[in-house]
Amino acid sequence: MSQPSASPSASERRQSVRTGVVWDGVRHVLDGDGQQARIVDIGGGTGGFAVPLAELGHRVQVIDPSPDALASLDRRARERGVADRVTGQQGDLSDLPALVDEADLVLCHGVLEMVDDPAAALAAIAGVLRPGGHLSLLVAQRHAAVVARAMAGHFQAARELLDGDQTGGRGGRRFTHDEVADLLGAAGLRPRSVQAVRVFADLVPGSLLDLEPGATAALVELERAVATRPEYLPLAAQVHVIAQR
Repeated sequence: MSQPSASPSASERRQSVRTGVVWDGVRHVLDGDGQQARIVDIGGGTGGFAVPLAELGHRVQVIDPSPDALASLDRRARERGVADRVTGQQGDLSDLPALVDEADLVLCHGVLEMVDDPAAALAAIAGVLRPGGHLSLLVAQRHAAVVARAMAGHFQAARELLDGDQTGGRGGRRFTHDEVADLLGAAGLRPRSVQAVRVFADLVPGSLLDLEPGATAALVELERAVATRPEYLPLAAQVHVIAQR
């Protein structure tokens, strides 16, 4: 489940490195179900996931607080011929019970970091998932964030994050794998798979991907190769968990 292009731009190449492993996890869930899915993409923005999923025949409801992002989503869906399978609604996680009846799959990518109460947010998601339905949860991972802050010379910020400061600054909260597992369990969701995301992607200069033929594809394959190896999980900028109700 990729985002093909005859001649991908530099930004598209970088995006494929950042999201390739996540797409693999989402595709595995949908291939296993083998039918048209009702998908909710929380904070789905301009449709980076929603539109390709609609192109595969699924129905996708995007919930996002930004009217500008939803307008861009509508344009993209119409340009790609899937406007009949993509709907956008203004709102956030707190609006979920009022906006969604039932979903087969909920995408929550880069959203849990910004909410005041992650436990309540996951409980709300569990409440709209059908029995046996899945959650694709992508969160920023704390260990890598500590290293990144230290490498940038922000030693005090690194120490605060290391000691469990959950405000995380402008980027929001950061989570460890164990914290995510505990939050999912409390919401009645069972983790089915865990993947390390962006183990190397943020360390590789963008100029190398732009100038070196085949570098992007090779880096994507390297990210895939380490995604399920637990020893690399603490090095990952993000953790991707597929959980089931």
